[in-house]
Amino acid sequence: MKYTEENERIIDSWKEKYGLPWMEPISHKDFLRAANHEELLTLTPLRKVPFSWYGSCKGKRVLGLASGGGQQMAILSALGAECTLFDISDRQIESDRLVSEREHYPITLIKGDMTEPLPFADNSFDFVVNPVSNHYIEDVYPVFREIYRVLKPGGTLLAGLDTGVFWAFWGDEAVLQNPLPFNPLKDENVKRRLMEQDMSLVFSHTMEEQIGGQLKAGFILKDLLEDTNEAGPFYDYNVPTFILTRAIK
Repeated sequence: MKYTEENERIIDSWKEKYGLPWMEPISHKDFLRAANHEELLTLTPLRKVPFSWYGSCKGKRVLGLASGGGQQMAILSALGAECTLFDISDRQIESDRLVSEREHYPITLIKGDMTEPLPFADNSFDFVVNPVSNHYIEDVYPVFREIYRVLKPGGTLLAGLDTGVFWAFWGDEAVLQNPLPFNPLKDENVKRRLMEQDMSLVFSHTMEEQIGGQLKAGFILKDLLEDTNEAGPFYDYNVPTFILTRAIK
C-alpha cells in the first residue's frame, strides 16, 4: 500500500473519532458572514488569512488542493468563486458536498492524491488554496511544480505550511525528541510511535523545501505571515510553527 493510501484510511477514520477543528464544516451563520466579506479564511490553526489576499476571487476559478472539510471552499464560494476541490479523503469531500447543498452553490469535487500529477490542464486556475497538508507527503517539490503548472499566468497560490519545528519536539513539547528530518518511511521507530497514537504518516519539511520549493517552481513570493499551534508550549510562548504564504505565478 502506498503511504498516501494509508493516510487516506487514517484521516477518514478521524471523522468519527475526533472533533478536529479542520474537519468541522462552517455553519450557515459563518457562510453568511463570509459572503459579507468578513475575514474568516484560515489555512493554519489560528491566524486568519488577510482578506486582501483573496477578496478578488469573485468569478475566478479556484482549486482547493487538499482543502476538504467544508471550510475554505465554502468561504470562497460565498464570495462568488468557481471552486474545484481536490482531496484524498472521501469524508472530507463529503463535508464539502453537504455544505454546498445546504448553501446552494456549485462545486466540482474530485478525489485524488496530490503526490501524483494533477488532473488539470495547464493554466486552468486563478487561485490555488492549499491549507496545511503537505506534511502528509514526503516530497513537496513536485507539488509546487504542479501547482505552478495549473495556475494561470498572474495566478495566486495561498498556502499554509508546517515549519517542521513541531516534529523535533513531538512526544514531549518541552524537550527535543526527534532528529530532523522526521520521516516515518525511513525510521521504523517513528512510524511505530505514530501508529500507536492513531496518527497519520507525517513528514517534517524545512523552509528550504517550503519556501525554496515555491521559488524553484517559478513563484514570486509576495507575502508571508507566521502562526503557531492552537495549544501547548508553542502556543503559550508564541513560537511560530506554521507560515502562510502568498505567491504569484
